[in-house]
Amino acid sequence: MNTQVKIPQGDEKVTVELTRKELMSLAGIRFHGNHNIEVSARKKLHDILESQESAARQLLN
Repeated sequence: MNTQVKIPQGDEKVTVELTRKELMSLAGIRFHGNHNIEVSARKKLHDILESQESAARQLLN
């Protein structure tokens, strides 16, 4: 089954500032004893997606 999902502005580029350790953790490298690095990186990604979504909603209103 080939189902395509349409994401508005899905090809738009965003900029997220990450530390090298955060980037490495998202790439799959594990920092044993410091799970906070991955949590921090994921939070930054979530925050930028959320802010972009709210900005798009404001443009529509």
